[in-house]
Amino acid sequence: MPKGPVRRRWARRAGGPLALLLAPVLLLVSACGGADDAAGRAPAHRAADTASQAAVEIAPRDGARSVATSGALSVTARKGKLRSVTVTDAKGNAVDGEISGDGSRWRPSTHLGASTRYTVDAVAVDARGRQAAEHSTFTTLVPKHTFIGTYSPEDGQEVGVGMPVSIRFSRGITDPRAVEKAIAVTARPAVPIAAHWFGNDRLDFRPEAFWKPGTKVTLRLALDGVEGRPGVYGTQSKQVTFTIGRGQVSTVDARTKQMTVVRDGRTLRTVPITAGAPGTETYNGTMVISEKHPVTRMNGETVGFGGEYDIKDVPHAMRLSTSGTFIHGNYWSGRAAFGTRNASHGCVGLYDRRGGGDPDTPAAWFYRNSLIGDVVIVKNSHDRTIAPDNGFSDWNLTWAQWRAR
Repeated sequence: MPKGPVRRRWARRAGGPLALLLAPVLLLVSACGGADDAAGRAPAHRAADTASQAAVEIAPRDGARSVATSGALSVTARKGKLRSVTVTDAKGNAVDGEISGDGSRWRPSTHLGASTRYTVDAVAVDARGRQAAEHSTFTTLVPKHTFIGTYSPEDGQEVGVGMPVSIRFSRGITDPRAVEKAIAVTARPAVPIAAHWFGNDRLDFRPEAFWKPGTKVTLRLALDGVEGRPGVYGTQSKQVTFTIGRGQVSTVDARTKQMTVVRDGRTLRTVPITAGAPGTETYNGTMVISEKHPVTRMNGETVGFGGEYDIKDVPHAMRLSTSGTFIHGNYWSGRAAFGTRNASHGCVGLYDRRGGGDPDTPAAWFYRNSLIGDVVIVKNSHDRTIAPDNGFSDWNLTWAQWRAR
């Protein structure tokens, strides 16, 4: 048989039923190839369909340096809601914050520390619950100018019921709200405690009435990174706890020249005193013992009395005011003066012996039975009431005055 016709018949067969059979197979292969390519990858239109539509944005940008400690950090979600935000420093300490009610934004609830590297991890979800995550790090500024707060009382100290928490700042504060927000004073058992500013460099805390004996008071300073004045930042992160001891209140009556010492509601002793002489009267009002010295020097030149006195060995001295009021032992006025006349330059004097070595004198007894933070009230003196910021005389402000600032 000639070869030509055979080739033509075969050609017709190839373009006929066999081609019809192959066409569906090719279509099938094409359809399968549309679902997954040879490498098993999903096609672009299906990948876009399964990816979360939510997006997380973190400010400041990843890797940012010299970031402000307040107002710079925020996390936001677009086309979705934030599910979680975690911000930690290099030691793993978490930064408190809150996601807004609509889930669109997270902000820290406090300032950040200075010179600190932070890590941010945030997750958002879209309307179909699909997640989107972001990770970022940044470092806060290194301050050129700083301030600290010197506090009283000391950690672990036992003090009297009149002791306020007092913080003296090394620089004048022009943003008191920011500083006050970074300080917390709590008590156990709990009692309302309020803050009061004296000028721009002193912040005190106290309850409405004297502390109850046995109360544990905790001061927390979170000043690191707080901008107290433009360009000046705090550096402290510290916790201090002290205990309120027994309740002792001593009342000095400048008219009768007697002092009555009451502890926990019981009178311990009434002792004769000598208060300020006419023209140099003792302040009236509620004062608090802030220092105790077995012996100290008292020089009139340091408190505006020139060379009227300079006693180098005043025994059993306890400070009541910054301006120089003490309650102390007195050996130079003669025993007969106590209880009969006021002869001092404004201090409250108790009979003592030179050197303070006699434990049985009224001054030695009172010194031995007093704590820093004990209350001394002076009444019936012909002078004004002591200013509340003169020493720890905070209690001369009513609770309403104290809270009004």
